[in-house]
Amino acid sequence: MWAGRTEAYARSFGRLCAYPVPALLDAARVSAGTRVLDIGTGTGTAALAAAERGALVRAVDADRGMVAEARRRGVAAEVAVLPGLPFRDGEFDAVLGNFVLNHVGRPRAVLAELRRVLRPGGRLALTLWGARRGAGQDLLGEACAAGGAVPPPYLPRLDPAEDFTRTAEGLSGLLAAAGFAAAEAGELAWDHRTTVEEWWGGAIGGVARVGLVVTSQDAGTLVRIRRAYERLCAPFVPEDAEGEGRLALPHVALLGSAVR
Repeated sequence: MWAGRTEAYARSFGRLCAYPVPALLDAARVSAGTRVLDIGTGTGTAALAAAERGALVRAVDADRGMVAEARRRGVAAEVAVLPGLPFRDGEFDAVLGNFVLNHVGRPRAVLAELRRVLRPGGRLALTLWGARRGAGQDLLGEACAAGGAVPPPYLPRLDPAEDFTRTAEGLSGLLAAAGFAAAEAGELAWDHRTTVEEWWGGAIGGVARVGLVVTSQDAGTLVRIRRAYERLCAPFVPEDAEGEGRLALPHVALLGSAVR
């Protein structure tokens, strides 16, 4: 799903996912000297932000291209596929997961592993996309539907037995059921400032689920999706837009935290 898409991710969805990082680090109480593990680090945005606070940071990602880019930016990153982590029990003071739990097939097994590598009293902080969505989150999906896109059969699907309620209450309950204490969760809302071409670049670059849908279509369907996309962008042009093609896309995400 992510192989070969590092550059397209960094230019589009990577910028989107950077917004909650300060709140994520605050929820994990990351400060100077904190031993931090950043799971699913991607291009290393959260790991670098933790390092800027003086934390001692390690990072993992399942995709080699993402790890290579994170390393290029100065992150001590390595390849690891959740739920397996190559670290000792209780090795970290804080574990971060910025939009990772929504991409794993076994969220409860992953949480058990994250709890294992946290020291007693260590903190976990996670962001993920929830059931409530901002209006801008559906822009690309609505363009696909309007253009007549047919989702490919190989899209990843979560086993219903592994799923959980994607609300603040559902996330805090999932953390508590995994054995964490002081589990809490809430929503973050923001307008993602981007451009028509930048946001389209993530989709046509094959990033995330919507990217797999877009890149699996024939040429005629792609033209229709693009036309629908341009039409649907109109309500998201901000009043203070400077320059052609500017967008402000409302997004909503969940932020959860807990203690081992």
